Amino acid sequence: MIERPSPIRETDDQAREIAASLMRAARFAALAVIHPETAGPHVTRVGFGMSPDGRPVTLISDLALHTRALRNRPQASLLVGEPGPRGDPLTHPRLTLAVQARFLPRADASHAAVRDRWLTDHPKAGLYADFADFSFVVFDVTGGDLNAGFGKAFHLLPEDLRLA
Repeated sequence: MIERPSPIRETDDQAREIAASLMRAARFAALAVIHPETAGPHVTRVGFGMSPDGRPVTLISDLALHTRALRNRPQASLLVGEPGPRGDPLTHPRLTLAVQARFLPRADASHAAVRDRWLTDHPKAGLYADFADFSFVVFDVTGGDLNAGFGKAFHLLPEDLRLA
């Protein structure tokens, strides 16, 4: 049997910088959760930002199915990175993050800083960010996979993805 080389490259500073750039630039992401009633996969689009301490964050409503899913099972996945205006969409960088969701109580010491950063990056969210049914969710990254274009795949560790 012929042993094939791994398509995964060794993670280097350039891969870390591409991943960081994707996270810094993203204002929305695809969120994959486990549906709370069917236990099947469920994907939705959510707002995306970074907390002051460098963790991914979103703002979601209790009315959303994905909120119930994250409360039921906090393991999830986020996909950031959008195709450019030209060329094959699959040649543009994208980053998949494996995460654990953590709902941030309003009484938490970091809530105000997360809210301020969010509203700086998502000013229109000021219309609803303080509604009682909305919560910030901080995502603790457990790993990631970067596809930086054809033949440029990397596995990333949590320390490769912290933007503090």
